[in-house]
Amino acid sequence: MNMTQRFHHLVVGAVVSTSLLTTMPLLAQEPAVPAAPAEEEFFDFDEGESDALTISDPLEGMNRAFFGFNDKFYRYAAKPVARGLRILPVPVRQSMANFFNNLGAPVSAASALLQGDVRNAGTELGRFVLNTTAGLAGFLDPATDVGLIQDEEDLGQTLARYGVGHGVYLVLPFLGSTSVRDAIGSTATSQLNPLYEELEPGQIAAINLVQAEVALSLDADTYEAFYDTAIDPYSFFRSAWLQNRQGKIDQ
Repeated sequence: MNMTQRFHHLVVGAVVSTSLLTTMPLLAQEPAVPAAPAEEEFFDFDEGESDALTISDPLEGMNRAFFGFNDKFYRYAAKPVARGLRILPVPVRQSMANFFNNLGAPVSAASALLQGDVRNAGTELGRFVLNTTAGLAGFLDPATDVGLIQDEEDLGQTLARYGVGHGVYLVLPFLGSTSVRDAIGSTATSQLNPLYEELEPGQIAAINLVQAEVALSLDADTYEAFYDTAIDPYSFFRSAWLQNRQGKIDQ
């Protein structure tokens, strides 16, 4: 792979690793079946606590425009596809979600190790080995059954642990809420996953898009309820994203 291809791989990997899962719906907390911690915790949102958390938003005008674009893409493209997937039985879709979650375990383990969290790195690595073998390539989740609980880590969290601040808040087309720090972390995270090393950018994008649609198919349509009842949806989702990210860093 030459340098141009490598750069292309890195950029596309960053795009799809953040993916629809952190965006235009910013998946809600009430899935039809138990989902990964990342989705379950997003709307573990305390408006009182959010007042203490702030992030610079000098690009609010642009961010609001992209926020509106992402909302329309979610409602008229992403969610209809996800609803179509509901023709598949819930156990089938949950097995697919398990498979995709398992693909991210090596990166989570590496990120935990970079933070000096040897115990969590071992747990994530143990989950990957057990679920890949006894869990039939990750479609089953025996690791949780034996007490190896998933605690996803990424390089954005790692940078935060070393004192790197958010930088400015960003809402990106298709990708949704992030910050300068987390965007850089996502780019680096995409390079850590050895499972993606031999894949082309288009293949990585396809994997992440399918993962996002499967996760949406398990969502209980709570995004619309939050959006439609918020006085200012943009501010609500910014605060919810910020609180969620801080919660993951503080774990």
